[in-house]
Amino acid sequence: MSDMGSPQGSRQSGDGTPREVVAFDFDGTLTVRDSFTAFLRWKAGKRGWTKGLVRLAPAMARYARDRDRGAIKAASVHEFLGGLDRRTLESEAKRFADEAWADLMRPDALATWEDWNRRGAHRVIVTASPETTVAPFAKRLGAEALLGTHLVFDGQDRVTGAFASPNCRGEEKVRRLRAAYGDDVRIIAAYGDTSGDHDMLAIAEEAGFRRFRGKP
Repeated sequence: MSDMGSPQGSRQSGDGTPREVVAFDFDGTLTVRDSFTAFLRWKAGKRGWTKGLVRLAPAMARYARDRDRGAIKAASVHEFLGGLDRRTLESEAKRFADEAWADLMRPDALATWEDWNRRGAHRVIVTASPETTVAPFAKRLGAEALLGTHLVFDGQDRVTGAFASPNCRGEEKVRRLRAAYGDDVRIIAAYGDTSGDHDMLAIAEEAGFRRFRGKP
């Protein structure tokens, strides 16, 4: 689903632009907790997770000082996914999504997601998590598009631990939406749960902040 970053054509107007765009944050909005941390923990296993956190101690100390979410996320990618080839990562992300779906997804958020589907909206997930790990969830949801943080893969198609794009939160969410849909994009509704979603919510006609409380 690497091509999901581009708007899909099934719900577009005659000039090729989506008629009504609804933007959903993923972690904490459609899910009850951070899916990327859950994925890393699942993949590493209990012992590997503990050892990895020990090795991440310097990066976590830097984060405590500078609050740079992109830097701590990149350090986590390097520690837990560095060297993994793309095909294996995609396969494991799908397996995780299949296993974790029932425990992660908010039922009230899913109900709203499906309501917008019935209304014919173009639904896009805009997330700070890597697109590669969210893609299986987006595919199962039937999302029209997915905009997330891009991982860097080396010449052998292995994870390097770097990002090809800025961490997709805050102003970056708005920049990515406008890059995908145009500067005059009409966001009829947006949903989020943290300060990293405020910029996206600010450009929406209907802003749903921490709207969903349901648990599996």
